[in-house]
Amino acid sequence: MSDTGFWEKLRRGLNRTRGEWLERVDAAVSGRGTFNFDEEILEHLEEALIAADLGVETTLELVANVRARATKAEAIDVVKLRQMLVDEMAILLLDAPRPAPAGDAPILTLIVGVNGAGKTTSAAKLARWSERRGEKALLAAADTFRAAAVEQLALWGERLGVGVIRQPTGSDAASVVFDAIQAAKARDVRHLIVDTAGRLHNKERLMAELAKIRRVIDREAEGFARRSLLVLDATTGQNAIAQAREFVRVAAIDGLLLAKLDGTAKGGMAVAVARELDLPVLFLGVGEGADDLIEFRPREFASALLG
Repeated sequence: MSDTGFWEKLRRGLNRTRGEWLERVDAAVSGRGTFNFDEEILEHLEEALIAADLGVETTLELVANVRARATKAEAIDVVKLRQMLVDEMAILLLDAPRPAPAGDAPILTLIVGVNGAGKTTSAAKLARWSERRGEKALLAAADTFRAAAVEQLALWGERLGVGVIRQPTGSDAASVVFDAIQAAKARDVRHLIVDTAGRLHNKERLMAELAKIRRVIDREAEGFARRSLLVLDATTGQNAIAQAREFVRVAAIDGLLLAKLDGTAKGGMAVAVARELDLPVLFLGVGEGADDLIEFRPREFASALLG
């Protein structure tokens, strides 16, 4: 995707968050060309960031960092204030460790998350993202618990021209994954994307199923770069962070995909989850179309979020 196309999609997805943020900051500095970074400004700034769902701890850290920089200048204006926040936010986001590059190895991405987070749609979008990059993709419908999930992924596959490995509803999900890995090898697939059943950390049967899937992957996918991607519904704000914290506690997660970012005024949760869980945000869902998945870029995200 061109930089222009990326920027447009990102700004569109963050439009609601940015609008609320700018209103609050502008109200705090209304009528001032330049100003001293006093307690009143700090309070308004904290309120604006918390309202954007950055969370209290993340907000306090960002504001403290900006305050340390601002006190070195006699006065600042709203443009400088925004730029300071962009810089500090980008640094915070870049601190989260990212998965090692796959190099020439094929990639197997395991999609996990709770029901309703947007896993199946995100899996299809990720396949589309790979295909646009010239990487042959294959989808595996390992959410055999819900017939609708298998059918939904099959429809996406037909629409995108991407193969889908599936079995009847109620089949062993690990068996689907086994078949998908063999098919990926035979078809010289670059990116195998496995959609799993929605699960909560306290659902023992589903967690056991996930463990079995991982054993099959460990045994059969030698030579693949393996990643687990947790899909979070951005519209649920801090609840999504709580979900992520529980998933990380019981399962190895390599990165996050924030879905439905265009439907929320709480885009700051991307910053909060990266800081609190030390996990990188890798992708953003910024619309309902197949092409509305973008790779996460920390500095561009911070710039789009803060106007």
